[in-house]
Amino acid sequence: MTDTPDANDRRTVVMIAGPTASGKSALAVALAQRLGGVVINADSMQVYRELSVLTARPGAADLAAAPHRLYGVLSGESACSVGRWRDLAMSEVNEALAGDHLPILTGGTGLYLRGFEQGLNAVPEIPAEIRAATRVELARAGPAALHEKLAVRDPLMAARLAPNDGQRLARAWEVLTATGRSLADWQAERAVPAPFRFVKLCLLPPRELLYAGCDRRLAAMLDNGALTEVESLLTLGLDPGLPVMKALGVPEFAAHLAGESDLESALAQARQATRRYAKRQMTWFRHQYVGNDPNVMVIEAQYSESLMPEIFSKIRQILLTKPG
Repeated sequence: MTDTPDANDRRTVVMIAGPTASGKSALAVALAQRLGGVVINADSMQVYRELSVLTARPGAADLAAAPHRLYGVLSGESACSVGRWRDLAMSEVNEALAGDHLPILTGGTGLYLRGFEQGLNAVPEIPAEIRAATRVELARAGPAALHEKLAVRDPLMAARLAPNDGQRLARAWEVLTATGRSLADWQAERAVPAPFRFVKLCLLPPRELLYAGCDRRLAAMLDNGALTEVESLLTLGLDPGLPVMKALGVPEFAAHLAGESDLESALAQARQATRRYAKRQMTWFRHQYVGNDPNVMVIEAQYSESLMPEIFSKIRQILLTKPG
């Protein structure tokens, strides 16, 4: 039995943000059970079917406890953009609301969450051949060379991007090539916000606790078959520039499997990469997601069941309050 306060009438969406290993997934499941919710993935790596262990995708117990959507739904052979994910998520949110369920978006990809709420600029879909050619050029010449080429044709975007930021440079170049317009021009066009009422939460644990959680998770991943998962991924022969090949742990464990490092060194490097990523997430969420927004419920702790009564009580009060 659930205790949902007619979320559908208000077209309400709950968003749970936070860095890796902060407990977002467990909180989402707990809320889904109590509020008749559907958990919808907002993590850019958990969309790929090839990576279950290394992305900490929900396990059998979580899947049995609450409905989950957009986990492992795309092939790593393609790159999932914010726009593509938003279209998928919008469909899942509307389907949940139509079924009188509360959509609960959760993930550590801040650009996904912000893009869903605030909307995106109308950059057209880039033809696959242009995208592929851009990735080939990036791999062949390197990001610095692509930055130089971009500076000639699109000095505004080149000035905004670091010469070593290959992913964003490739995006700017492919948009310019496909549309004849600077990505800056597209970004200047007004986005249309999502037509929902948002209840926003953010888990921001103390850094020491977060790092310890990251270390424990990596150790558990190794116990649960992370090396086998990376080995299977490598057999696909995917472009090393694809997002799935850059997921936390993949480069480090791939190097170990290639005989370039021992397992202890690979694990240490993966820990360091994960901690750095968690730190960047903390900074982004604190400034870009929470910022000066008084409506974001900030939880300065890793999620645990002991926090649930307070969290549930606050969320239920918000849901029962008529929008102003």
